[in-house]
Amino acid sequence: MSSEAKAGTVGAGVVGPGGVKHMKWWGWGVDGVGFHHEGKPKFPAFVLNAVGLDLLAAVPVSEPSFDDVPIAASVAPESLLHALREITGDEAVVTDNLLRAIHTYGKSLRDLVRMRANLVERWVDVVVYPEDEAQVLAIVRAAVEHNAVLIPFGGGSNIAGSLEPIATETRPVISLDMGRLRAVIAVDADSRLARIQAGSMGPDLEAQLGEQGWTLGHFPDSFTHSSVGGWAATRSSGMQSDKYGDIADIVRGIRVARPGGILEIQPAPSASNGPSVREMIIGSEGRLGVITEVTVQVHRIPEQRQVNAYFFGDWATGLKALQAIAESDAAPSITRISDSNETGFSLATSKGSSGIAKFISGTVIPKMMTGRGWDLEKICLSFIGYEGTPEHVKRTKRLVDGIVKAHGGFGVGTGPGVLFDQKKFDTPYLRDFLLDRGAAGDVSEFCFNGSATPEIYTAVYAAANAAYDSLGRKGWIMSHLSHSYHSGACLYFTFAFVFGDDPVAEYDLVKRAIQQAFVDHGGSISHHHGVGVEHSPWIEEDISTEAVAVMRGLFTSADPGNNFNPGKILPD
Repeated sequence: MSSEAKAGTVGAGVVGPGGVKHMKWWGWGVDGVGFHHEGKPKFPAFVLNAVGLDLLAAVPVSEPSFDDVPIAASVAPESLLHALREITGDEAVVTDNLLRAIHTYGKSLRDLVRMRANLVERWVDVVVYPEDEAQVLAIVRAAVEHNAVLIPFGGGSNIAGSLEPIATETRPVISLDMGRLRAVIAVDADSRLARIQAGSMGPDLEAQLGEQGWTLGHFPDSFTHSSVGGWAATRSSGMQSDKYGDIADIVRGIRVARPGGILEIQPAPSASNGPSVREMIIGSEGRLGVITEVTVQVHRIPEQRQVNAYFFGDWATGLKALQAIAESDAAPSITRISDSNETGFSLATSKGSSGIAKFISGTVIPKMMTGRGWDLEKICLSFIGYEGTPEHVKRTKRLVDGIVKAHGGFGVGTGPGVLFDQKKFDTPYLRDFLLDRGAAGDVSEFCFNGSATPEIYTAVYAAANAAYDSLGRKGWIMSHLSHSYHSGACLYFTFAFVFGDDPVAEYDLVKRAIQQAFVDHGGSISHHHGVGVEHSPWIEEDISTEAVAVMRGLFTSADPGNNFNPGKILPD
């Protein structure tokens, strides 16, 4: 493929040089896969009540045509393209418009709205696909030498604006796609450490580890379309973090390509060697260089794994139960509870003949609930995951069951949990489904100390509803708690409303109201989605003026030419 060639296709996906697979340019995942409400009889009524959208009458927009996208010509000079081709070969340096579009934005709702509406102010100029660390290092040096901007690209799943070029950027912009660096290099069984190239995507790296009996245990929502390097660059967290930790806990060693050479942090179990450079790199979003390899903790594939579903009478009681589980000797892999709004959503999106819906569509379960004095509009659904030896699973489940019972809840077995496990990576497709029908559906999450739970939860709901009122729109918000820690947890909010005439401005108003509520009540600006440009306006409120000054000094010293993904985390 020459620099002017067209992107290839395999099946329903777009494929770049070296067989690197990409998501579609205008939405999540690949063509032919999506959310469908057929077979979910309660979902249309739920959406109508939640946001006023009549799915039975709504006519979805037709699939966007890339032929209609007025993509600006690349401004990459021939001298830069020549230098890149000398490093990687001609086929790995691409100015094809479709691949440039795929690499210009991530997959936030804001990204997708702008891409579909042809509201792109600055396109990536060239995409380069290195095949090894030596090529990455040479590309980094070439970018600095030619005063170009370099933006690392993993799977393209980011939803915080970490991948987009700054609109006013006049220098050539290179998207450095790490997709060809996708090998599990080695596993040290004695240390339980694995060396993995940064471009390794979730399913591929788990398959490679699984062949040897290992797992990373890191399963974010974006798992199927995100890379281990991206996880490290944005401080990702996975659904089983209660057992395996967040990516900052999992990554023990790291290699980063910088103009002066390879920055290498050895995976020592612990060290007293000054401020942690490893911590500086994790979450840096490409501003300190390009992550080429990580050394991570791995675990033997558990003998047994199951996810059980539980019901509680209300949100406050469920939260107390999960806090008690966190304080106990139980060691589940997943602890998650949905508020009543999200529980209602789960019931509405479940097929009528299976899943959670079947448990409450009959008479037995509702009678059990009403017999306990529960208001069926306030019930909350929880999922608890168990992994390990059969003995460990049995013991952990017995402890959890006792705590659930002590808080008035009850379990309904593994049936709903099996379906939760099967569908856990499908949620982003619902966002596209709503967007196709003129509605927003997006998320915001943060971490907080446990004592602030009631206050901050109420404040976020109030902020979102006030934003909807200001738009004159009927809106929806729901939440779940997950990723439990010793002193607190993550609260994850999903919000939705029907767009008016200015989707970007309306989305910004609602999203910013929610984010402001986070920081006003002592929460972080993000738990696991990174900062990018969408969360950067609140960085100073979150970490303090002096901390921002230290971070800015770090970025300036490490990147005096401002070549590495400028404008992310801190506004430049």
